[in-house]
Amino acid sequence: MTMMTGAQYIESLRELNTRVYMFGEKIENWVNHPIIRPSINCVAVTYDLALEPEYEDLMTTTSNLTGNIINRFNHIHQSTDDLKKKIKMQRLCGQKTASCFQRCVGMDAFNAEYSTTYEIDKKYGTDYHNRFKKFLSFVQDNDLVVDGAMTDPKGDRSRSPHEQEDPDMYLRIKERRRDGIVVRGAKCHQTGSVNSHWHIVMPTQAMKEEDKDYAVSFACPSDADGLYMIYGRQSCDTRKLEENADIDLGNKCYGGQEALVVFDDVFIPNEYIFMAGEYDFAGMLVERFAGFHRQSYGGCKVGVGDVLIGAAALVAEYNGSAKASHIKDKLIEMTHLNESLYCCGLACSTEGYPTECGSYMINLLLANVCKQNVTRFPYEIVRLAEDIAGGLMVTMPSEKDFKSDLIIGRNGETIGDVCKKYFAANTEKCSTEDRARILRLLENMCLGASAVGYRTESMHGAGSPQAQRIMIQRQGNIESKKDLAKKIAGIIQE
Repeated sequence: MTMMTGAQYIESLRELNTRVYMFGEKIENWVNHPIIRPSINCVAVTYDLALEPEYEDLMTTTSNLTGNIINRFNHIHQSTDDLKKKIKMQRLCGQKTASCFQRCVGMDAFNAEYSTTYEIDKKYGTDYHNRFKKFLSFVQDNDLVVDGAMTDPKGDRSRSPHEQEDPDMYLRIKERRRDGIVVRGAKCHQTGSVNSHWHIVMPTQAMKEEDKDYAVSFACPSDADGLYMIYGRQSCDTRKLEENADIDLGNKCYGGQEALVVFDDVFIPNEYIFMAGEYDFAGMLVERFAGFHRQSYGGCKVGVGDVLIGAAALVAEYNGSAKASHIKDKLIEMTHLNESLYCCGLACSTEGYPTECGSYMINLLLANVCKQNVTRFPYEIVRLAEDIAGGLMVTMPSEKDFKSDLIIGRNGETIGDVCKKYFAANTEKCSTEDRARILRLLENMCLGASAVGYRTESMHGAGSPQAQRIMIQRQGNIESKKDLAKKIAGIIQE
């Protein structure tokens, strides 16, 4: 099968019987729902870019499994060049959507699964690696979107999975059959889950023997019997339900998506099982996925940051303050922070290395440094953008007010006339409407729906800051640094 267009991808979702719930009711036509559709449009961009000759080198590559040309989001990294192109591709997609385009988790899950299943098979003589390769070949041949699902609800964080009062707080194997397993539980905060054809599930943390039923990894279609999703709210999401909504949306075409994905006794055939009780490899799978996903943030967040910096520069121009030295300095600082994140993404990619099965792994220390910076720098970039924009970003009247013909002035001025008069600024550079549009875009990116995929996700996506600090401690090799200092100081090594 050839690669799909964005339009074909959207149509392919209509063929699924995905069960989606929002605001306490089932959403029948979720593909066209005004709150959900912008996130679908985001994913569609990753399809259309892959068909543009200008971006062919970044967006497509040759499959190591089939030899066919595939979308890079479904690729197993074969070199450090692949790792770097991944980062550049993610930056491009962020620039084109100014939002979360949702395919990174699946790509990172593929690469973590590929090497981990190989090593499980090496120790236990299982057949997980071949199963996974067959599944991934199927995904590549059909140009599918697969959601990577790792985060469990976790319940009482002071208790391990098997100690939970409610055993469903971590997804688990409920029943083992000759032809497969039955799983029960949930995955939360799942990016792009509703927009995916399939899900690939992984354990959420390292496991002990007592938790072996929770050490499970598998793939299943998004409309599997017993699987359903409850859509997550985003700030200002109901603006999309307003009649003729446009300016007030800020980013009206694109957006991210999160959901609670519930597995209510879902049967998984053997061919789609990639771990089933090998608890000693749960930590490896988590660590590798987290490393790849923390690398990803050096690309996607940078691309969104490019748009945010551009919007801040535009609003300064529209406000008439672009020549002020402090505005120029703030834009320099925003650029410096954004490019620093990009440097980290490229650095951990350049320092990548081959695993036993031939796929390439990023430098885990640098990937965690990358994500640690992502938990900080976007917040400062947003702060500076809000500083440049001014308070009107969050106090401006609605689009309906700007378009209202209700007369309120002594000389027959309408509400719209008054708004356009008093919110005009640098009229040589922009209309009042254009100024309103860029302010709403900034609001959306700093505080609204796109902030979910930029500001807040920068903190908690791919693990909270402490998770990266733990990995930095493990990977930092302090003992070798102590030896260096001893040698320079002339301290005799014993």
